[in-house]
Amino acid sequence: MSTEAPRPADPLDALGVSATAVDLVRRSDLIDLHIDTFIPPRLWGYDVFRRHDLGLLRGHFFGHLDVPRMFEAGLTGAMWSITTNPFRTRASRLRVFRRNLTRFQAMVEASQGRLRFARDVAEYRAARAAGAQAVLLSIQGGNALEASPVGPAEVPDRLLTRVTLVHLTSSGFGETNSPFAWLHPARGLSEAGRAFIAQLDAARVFVDLAHIAPRAFDEAVAAHDRSLPLIATHTGVEGVRPHWRNLSDARIRAIADTGGVVGIIFAAQFLSRRGGPRDVGMVVEHLLHVLKVGGEDCPAIGTDYDGAISPPGDLRDGTSYVRLVQALLDRGVSERVVVKMLGENFLNSFERLRPVSGAGTPPAG
Repeated sequence: MSTEAPRPADPLDALGVSATAVDLVRRSDLIDLHIDTFIPPRLWGYDVFRRHDLGLLRGHFFGHLDVPRMFEAGLTGAMWSITTNPFRTRASRLRVFRRNLTRFQAMVEASQGRLRFARDVAEYRAARAAGAQAVLLSIQGGNALEASPVGPAEVPDRLLTRVTLVHLTSSGFGETNSPFAWLHPARGLSEAGRAFIAQLDAARVFVDLAHIAPRAFDEAVAAHDRSLPLIATHTGVEGVRPHWRNLSDARIRAIADTGGVVGIIFAAQFLSRRGGPRDVGMVVEHLLHVLKVGGEDCPAIGTDYDGAISPPGDLRDGTSYVRLVQALLDRGVSERVVVKMLGENFLNSFERLRPVSGAGTPPAG
């Protein structure tokens, strides 16, 4: 007869997964490379500190996450985005960004220690040890800073960790891969875009190549300091589903060659293929393709939760990362590789970008 004490119940057990999957989540670094959970508070006063259900939309578009569900899910860190409205003027975009940055900092301050900014891996580790979620501040749409005389330094104290070079429309920095490219005559990467990449590299801020058009992608890779990792935080892959939103194998390899990672989005509209899985399996297919093409140091997770996406039905609630873990284990992925996908790969890239020792990084402030 076994004398081992029974395993305590865990809220994730209710999701119909194994104890192995739950335990793996609880002991791993679980880092989401792209959440847009700051959009609902901006647009309609959504309280991120209260636990919500899926609401009237049942997990379509918004309502995926809040701080209580993040903790329940085991999320230890996330790249929170401040998303840019491209239809404003250059000056207005910068003005609104400054206002949103102030609001975002106030939100973190109001969290009573549940959220903590992290500027490098050491600060991430300290946040996790304190029982907080590490906040990696990001900008979705670098054109928020087009009118700024100081570029990434608009965000003080080196808090900015990543900028998506372009978003759903082309900008003065370059061309988007979305159908809205026709709204702006940009082709490829502009000279302003090259200069902006140089600013990001100098500040040790990740250059995020999600959303960028193929030609602009390649030109950004050429302009980038190759000693630093590139990143694509929330995307699918063409090798599973050909789509304007997804990366080719060559571009996956281009990111992997810099020591960067590719985060797979949870948006079914970009991932699903004819005859393919309709559930978490579609995310698994894209992660396994990145694993095959870019190697085991390349795959990561960037859900785009609360970013107006429709996840597969079993991933619409933000407590459901563990279902992805279970699905990966069921496909025969080793626990070691699953742990790398959940957060270890990103942390390795982050440490290359901003060594914990401080070597090669600009001074604080």
